[in-house]
Amino acid sequence: MKAALAALLLVGAGGVAVVATRGGDTEQAAVRTMPLSITSTNGAHAFTVEIAKTAAEQERGLMYRTDLKPDGGMIFWPYPAGGGAPRDAAFWMKNTPSPLDIVYIRPDGTIARIAENTVPFSETPIPSGEPVGAVLEIMGGRAAALGIAEGDRVTWAGGPKG
Repeated sequence: MKAALAALLLVGAGGVAVVATRGGDTEQAAVRTMPLSITSTNGAHAFTVEIAKTAAEQERGLMYRTDLKPDGGMIFWPYPAGGGAPRDAAFWMKNTPSPLDIVYIRPDGTIARIAENTVPFSETPIPSGEPVGAVLEIMGGRAAALGIAEGDRVTWAGGPKG
């Protein structure tokens, strides 16, 4: 299964933002965001993430986007779209112009794997290595800069209670 890779986007209180630009055409869409926190050995790190919940949202992810913010991201949840049992994931960077850190999250909310500074536009699948219930994408290099590591806990409203 191919999944689109994403970058991040912050929006104002109105919940509407520019989500993509292709060939000069700009698409407008309602963007759902929520707070998300990653607790590591050096404390909690707060993000505001866009939610990719449907199959179409997860397929598109943050392709074509260049509006990355240090405290933003996109959560693919539930993964896979529509729910069901956690499964192995493989993301790629097709049509994604900025490097990302891809954070694979176990069903209990702990980080299974971090693929750091993924290569823009690469079509090489980046596997989770084990079944996951969610995937988070943040700006490339951000996980290392904040000291986020495998085993750290990710929490968000409605997410795992672990």
